[in-house]
Amino acid sequence: MEQTIYPFHLAIPVDDLPAARHFYGQVLQCREGRTAELWTDYDLYGHQLVIHYKPKAAADLHHNPVDGHDVPVPHFGVVLPWDEWERLAERMRQSGIAFVIEPYIRFAGQTGEQATMFFMDPCGNALEFKAFKDIGQLFAK
Repeated sequence: MEQTIYPFHLAIPVDDLPAARHFYGQVLQCREGRTAELWTDYDLYGHQLVIHYKPKAAADLHHNPVDGHDVPVPHFGVVLPWDEWERLAERMRQSGIAFVIEPYIRFAGQTGEQATMFFMDPCGNALEFKAFKDIGQLFAK
């Protein structure tokens, strides 16, 4: 039985709109949608991501250990097809992005094996992009 996939909508705070617009539009190459003085919509792999201006607050980023790495919390991202994930990883390397967690295979040889990488946008939002060779492993226990 085929499952219907619905796009998500996510609004995130950014304290530097020009830097965030450059990052999502040029570095991640997301298509820009509607925009106003204090926000912009982006197409993030078919999902609606909205960056909203919010003045800088004290950092409250937390980390949890997963497979020997400190995973930033909170974070968001997209599960991509394997080839698309590899292209994005290479594009991020070429752009000089500072990875929080370098691209690698998590849970190698185990249930849920996946490719993953973490990096930050210029406003401190943590992003994770992952891929599965077997998408059936996405929710496997």
